Amino acid sequence: MHLTILGGGGFRVPLVYGALLRDRGEGRVTRVTLHDLDAARLDAIARVLCDQAVAARAEGAPEAPEVRVTTDLDDALRGADFVFSAIRVGGLAGRAADERVALDEGVLGQETVGAGGIAYGLRTVPVAVDIARRVARLAPDAWVINFTNPAGLVTEAMSRHLGSRVIGICDSPVGLARRVARTLGVPDPAAARADYAGLNHLGWLRGLYVDDRDVLPELFVDQARLTSFEEGRLFGADWLRALGSVPNEYLHYYYFNREAVAAYRQARQTRGAFLRDQQARFYEELSAGPHRAPSGAAWEAWDRTRAEREATYMAENREAAGAGERAADDLESGGYEYVALALMRAVARDERTTLILNVRNAMPDRPGGRVLDVLDEAAVVEVPCTVDAAGARPVAVSQLAGHEAGLVAAVKAVERCVLDAAESGSARDAVKAFALHPLVDSVQVARRLLTGYRDAHPGLGYLRER
Repeated sequence: MHLTILGGGGFRVPLVYGALLRDRGEGRVTRVTLHDLDAARLDAIARVLCDQAVAARAEGAPEAPEVRVTTDLDDALRGADFVFSAIRVGGLAGRAADERVALDEGVLGQETVGAGGIAYGLRTVPVAVDIARRVARLAPDAWVINFTNPAGLVTEAMSRHLGSRVIGICDSPVGLARRVARTLGVPDPAAARADYAGLNHLGWLRGLYVDDRDVLPELFVDQARLTSFEEGRLFGADWLRALGSVPNEYLHYYYFNREAVAAYRQARQTRGAFLRDQQARFYEELSAGPHRAPSGAAWEAWDRTRAEREATYMAENREAAGAGERAADDLESGGYEYVALALMRAVARDERTTLILNVRNAMPDRPGGRVLDVLDEAAVVEVPCTVDAAGARPVAVSQLAGHEAGLVAAVKAVERCVLDAAESGSARDAVKAFALHPLVDSVQVARRLLTGYRDAHPGLGYLRER
């Protein structure tokens, strides 16, 4: 199989390649094409992957997938069986600007939630749509797996051109279900069936079934268990009991918004600025070092940087919640790259599995049926899906109600405004997206946000008064 990774010079690409190296089954990926606009970053990541391949051979692994690099998008797409979209329009400097503009207005600055997520979407959707059109033309039989944030919004934009052949992934729901299963002592956490529903970075675990028995209620009656895992420490036992569900960690930005904004404003630098500086050091280290450095040197530099990155994930939120350091279990690998590999294997080998994915809100076996009644069929939602050679098909989940349904409907309306603005180039639609978001409290703030983002990102010059 031929896999193309868009954003192939990105820091997390070695995670994907490592998962491929551990796949020894029939029909595995044998060729990987890395595409990026930055040739120097491509070279750096290719060196890390070379070290990984050498180490895998030493451990007796099958021949490593061949790696090719290119800065030509059309060349990268031709002949691909799978396309991973992991682009970051504007780079980490863009993310840092997204965060700072929002915080200067006193609202949340985060790359996928609130004002920062809207700005990121306005920059990214036009590029993602162009990619989708090119895939449809150059690799019509390819499956597109979207990693690009905001994942649900970008997947919905691409689905308008690729239909069900684009699937969005995120490891947050998988990690949440796994942590809860472990906390409850489930012997095989991977076999537990999660009743999870919402949008990307806006969902709730509402049931966890083992042999058709929901074990989640057992969590809420045990104080020690309830405060022993990441989400329990982050949200607090009382709030989880009040909800009767376990929210995705990103809902901390909604439920504790004031505290999160205060923590971000007091931090020495934003998360995006930290990653921008950290990764700049990594790429500079590899470009400054001898090209024929000792085997393993590039991998060691990457792994050292990765460990620091993971340990500081959502640090401001944990500080605001008094949650302390991340637990060792939460730092284990097994994230989005394994979700992607499981998805690829299920499609390519017809190995049926169930994964929580971002797909259209339509039940394929029920014409006109919807997974979540609160949204229309074209909306991309994050729900459990059965996956095989036919692709991903959502399964029935318990319906959202009350504040959950209201929040999901409100944020989806914001996403639709972003899509409208990206298509029409209308600044009015962009202001509407900012103003309608639950975490932006004023139309005047929304107008200033758009002005600030247009000043920070020349690429947003397409948004004009109409």
